[in-house]
Amino acid sequence: MPVAAVAEGVGPGADIALASADVARRTSLRYFNIFRLVMAAVFVVFGRSMGLGDEAPLMFVVVAVGYLLAVLALGFPDATRRLGFDRVVTLQMVIDIVALTLLMHASSGVNGGLPTLLMVLLAGGGLVGQGQWVLFYAALATVAVLTENGIRALSVGQATDFFVAGMVCIGFFGVALMARLLARRALTNEMLARTRGADLAKQQAINERIIEDMPDGVIVLDAAACVRQANPQAARLLGCALVDGVPLVRAAPGLAGELASARAGDEARQYQSESGKAVRYRVVIPSEAGGDTLVYLQDMAQIQAQAQQIKLAALGRLTAGIAHEIRNPLTAVSHAAELLREEKRAESQIRLTRIINDNAQRIEQLVRDVLSLGRRDRAHPEALPLADFVREFLDEFTLHGEAEKAQIAVTVPAGLTLAFDRAHLHQILWNLLGNARRYASARAGAITVHAEARDGRTEVHIADDGPGIGATHLGQLFEPFFTTHAKGTGLGLYIARELAEANRASLNLIEGEGGAHFCLSGMSEP
Repeated sequence: MPVAAVAEGVGPGADIALASADVARRTSLRYFNIFRLVMAAVFVVFGRSMGLGDEAPLMFVVVAVGYLLAVLALGFPDATRRLGFDRVVTLQMVIDIVALTLLMHASSGVNGGLPTLLMVLLAGGGLVGQGQWVLFYAALATVAVLTENGIRALSVGQATDFFVAGMVCIGFFGVALMARLLARRALTNEMLARTRGADLAKQQAINERIIEDMPDGVIVLDAAACVRQANPQAARLLGCALVDGVPLVRAAPGLAGELASARAGDEARQYQSESGKAVRYRVVIPSEAGGDTLVYLQDMAQIQAQAQQIKLAALGRLTAGIAHEIRNPLTAVSHAAELLREEKRAESQIRLTRIINDNAQRIEQLVRDVLSLGRRDRAHPEALPLADFVREFLDEFTLHGEAEKAQIAVTVPAGLTLAFDRAHLHQILWNLLGNARRYASARAGAITVHAEARDGRTEVHIADDGPGIGATHLGQLFEPFFTTHAKGTGLGLYIARELAEANRASLNLIEGEGGAHFCLSGMSEP
């Protein structure tokens, strides 16, 4: 089978694999020629002493010397350049078969050991030959051996049993075909491996370029905490040179000290690098990395700048929403005040006064929520005993009797702590429980508050038996000024999530059947 046919459809690296296969065939032919040279030299020097050529000594010596000269002539690289690789291989195989058949005829025929050498030569031809030429070599050897055996039978009358000669010829085909199949399989595997290697090298080059151009720093550490690879951004953030093979404790002792207490999978931490930059780092240990550790570095100044841009954009939307929300109650207040000035009856004055008070309270609540949003950056987390905090909060939240207290079922294990700013947690619980009480039924236990420790974090779950949140509203749930309540400001859940994030916590809606179910998840220790 031609090499091109073997490589067809392998992939974009087929040209490289073809060139490699050609080099492999030329190398195999070189070693094959060395074997031929040694074999021919042994025939010339030691052939007669080994008992070969007894039946025709002169013929044996002449053929052995001619075979040695032919091997020398065709073994030089110049012969391959002049005649072509495949022609040289075919010519060498023909000479091998003719020479060994003549040496066999000068010796004891098929009964000697020369047919075994002929099988070895056919195996070599199968390794370096091409396609159907391998069958030609075997067929030529078969014809030569059978012809020699026939001539011996006609001239000398001492021919070997034709059955033995036939078995030897069958062996020629078997050895040639097996050698060719093994060579083709090895060639295909080598070409596939080299193609995959070329593709892998290209992919690795692309990955290295991507890593070098990443805005974040990346460091790869081995099991001994030595630098295996680092991109330029990592060196810039750390303010030091990160040379491959150098221990990290020598290049960046501050980061090495931080990593000594860090664990893979922990949340990103922040530290001051040797260059004075505030850097956030995260540790990852890929399962397929064989003990290597990945360290991702981010410039806190850049993160804060991005957060500031997002905050300014959100502030613009918030300001527009506030202007719209305040305009409506102010219009109602102004209109009620005008009517109150003209109204003479006491009943109408009471109604208009109530309108003014309601809208004034709505404006007050809106302003209070916005002020709370402005205080999100002034978080002072502490390890709050959750059971005591929730109990004190509910004493304040349920001031209207025992029925209101019985509506809320609390399950908070003793000893459970939550790292949170006290005022922020108070406001988050007030917003969540206020919404739950608005939509829940009046039965006992309609609202549940339970807490648990999970994966090193503390989770507080607040659920109610109300109608829940419709699928059409899920995407807008935490957006500012989105509300389904007529008197709501639409800032409660938005502010609750902002305050949670200010305390390195998360507030999410747990989707499911039944009423609304919110989960507040935060660290147990600051």
